[in-house]
Amino acid sequence: MYRYSLSTVYLVPQDHLLRKIDCAVDFTHIYDFVEDLYCADNGRPSVDPVVLFKMVLIQHLYGIPSLRRTVEEINMNIAYRWFLGYLLNEPVPHFATVSYNFRHRFSEDTIEKVFTWILFEAQKSGYLSPEVVFMDGTHIKANANINKKMKKAIPSAAKVYEEQLLKEINEDRRAHGKKPFDGNSGGGEPGEREVTVSTTDPESGMFRKGDHKHCFAYEAHTVCDRHNFILDTVVTSGNVHDSVAFDALYEKVTRRFPQIRTATMDAGYKTPWICKRIIDDGRLPSLPYKRPMTKKGFYEWYKYVYDEYLDIVICPEYKSLPYSTTSRKGYREYKSLCYQCEACQTRHLCTESRNCQKTVTRHIWEDYIEQAEDIRHSPQGKESYCLRSQTIERVFADAKEKYGMRYTPYRGLKRVSMWVRLKYAAMNLKKLAMWKWKAAHRQFFVAMSIADSQWELAAGHTGQNQPSHCQSGQGFHIHLRWIRGSALYTSSRTGVRNL
Repeated sequence: MYRYSLSTVYLVPQDHLLRKIDCAVDFTHIYDFVEDLYCADNGRPSVDPVVLFKMVLIQHLYGIPSLRRTVEEINMNIAYRWFLGYLLNEPVPHFATVSYNFRHRFSEDTIEKVFTWILFEAQKSGYLSPEVVFMDGTHIKANANINKKMKKAIPSAAKVYEEQLLKEINEDRRAHGKKPFDGNSGGGEPGEREVTVSTTDPESGMFRKGDHKHCFAYEAHTVCDRHNFILDTVVTSGNVHDSVAFDALYEKVTRRFPQIRTATMDAGYKTPWICKRIIDDGRLPSLPYKRPMTKKGFYEWYKYVYDEYLDIVICPEYKSLPYSTTSRKGYREYKSLCYQCEACQTRHLCTESRNCQKTVTRHIWEDYIEQAEDIRHSPQGKESYCLRSQTIERVFADAKEKYGMRYTPYRGLKRVSMWVRLKYAAMNLKKLAMWKWKAAHRQFFVAMSIADSQWELAAGHTGQNQPSHCQSGQGFHIHLRWIRGSALYTSSRTGVRNL
């Protein structure tokens, strides 16, 4: 009678992705993150938390849409069973068990610890390069019916820099002999805005792209380095602008990586406040050119020149526009003299005002925008922005095409945030495992070359005393057999040969 082993260890190829991941990190660290969530002497034995996290990682690594489908795949896939430590005849945990633990036991803090641990492993291996970071956001379609919606008035969110802006506005008004604003002057209570809210998932937001395409979505605001390792993320509703979510994301990533020197973003982040905050922190903003919103058939914006010494604006006809006032939004207003514009021959290219007056606005933080423009033309600014399409855009493309991040099956901002962070953790883990695997095999081939050289030197470059396998080009396979039992050997012959 033949006896068959139920172990899966010999059935999984040595160069399988899950073997690479298992060798890259020590999953026992997860026990430290969940220690306070379990009781050792009370209740029935629980499912191993490492198994639960590995099951979720399998789901995200292979882009499986649901936990139910993930458990079905684990039951049939030998490599998945080996990764979890289950024999062929052992039942795997039910998908409801996994779902319950991630819904009620593991919190956002637990997921954050796992994400940070994987990121720390990449940093410890020397793979992170956070000196230059790339920031952008991508929309994720929500699990909400577009037809189930309602209009709702919500209070306008207060800006993070509102107090600082009001302070500098009042200083500017005092310098020009104007009365400063008080806390409620001209503003009163925060205003309201009308938005479209989903009745299925109220925490999602209406995302519009073009004239016809619209849906309820979330947005994952993400930061990565030049090697496409994801450094941090913040998930918001789909109707939150990139510049609004910038502060929360910037604070998180700079707290974790204070060595950041350059922040590369697209034109959606090119606002006076963002430029000011980055430059005041001693860092460089790398931003593209942003086309001004000027009317077609009128003078271009750059033909109105600001004279800092006289604090005036000079129009294309070389007439001065003196300072008028500073608005509550932080814009200095420069207005022309009516009698000069009335007699101007090119007034139709300048303004359509009934009182023949041209108004040019300039933000009190406009100097920071101009500094960002100077950085854009520098060699460092050009180099960092050229990498943007290869970094953050590549991350979003892989996340949606390979890891199933186009559509989220979850509802609510909290659960979607955990789902996105786990997916990014799986992406970082895969990249870390692949890089460690390649580095180990690089050392392997270097050792092979050194051994071959030593054989040639010992034989006096004659080949007379060399073994027959070296003379016939079979030294590669001999090397494999020599180090097969060592820690350096981690792959099959075929796997090594194909690298």
